[in-house]
Amino acid sequence: MDPASQDINLNSPNKGNSMDPSDNMADDQAEGAAANSAHPLPPGLTEEEAEELRLELTKVEEEINTLRQVLSAKERHASELKRKLGLSPLNELKQNITKSWQDVQTSQAYKKTQETLSEAGQKTSAALNTLGTAISRRLGDMRNSPTFKSFEDKVGNLKHKVVGPRGNGDAVSSPTDTTPTHENPPF
Repeated sequence: MDPASQDINLNSPNKGNSMDPSDNMADDQAEGAAANSAHPLPPGLTEEEAEELRLELTKVEEEINTLRQVLSAKERHASELKRKLGLSPLNELKQNITKSWQDVQTSQAYKKTQETLSEAGQKTSAALNTLGTAISRRLGDMRNSPTFKSFEDKVGNLKHKVVGPRGNGDAVSSPTDTTPTHENPPF
């Protein structure tokens, strides 16, 4: 085997193979004919280059499959470790939500919104205080008005007629009532 005739490209399908044209001539012609009929070559690409690219694609796809298998095995191993540590998906979800909430609370948008709502709450509170004071003052003014005094007198007279003279909290005693003494309190 002559070193000059060896293909030194490590990605080449012919790496380390001898370049004796009689060895692979029949195979190349058969594969080339099949490749040309199924997929025409793009312009500027020789049959040898196309074959190298196909072999490289096959190799890369095999590597991808291997990596998928390795990743799957690593994920299973991680799941097993989490199970042994008592880390359930629910606990992870709680941790993620807690971290997300902390991230939200430290964000500038949240802080600005909180400040705005706080200011709005203070202004609303001040407005309600002012409104309450105004209503109280207005009710006090109404109570001192002649119309309200007249109404109050009429209600008082009506109450006196319905309840009688004991209407101001005076209790009328009946003969069956017993008056508690200090010696025997009612409770």
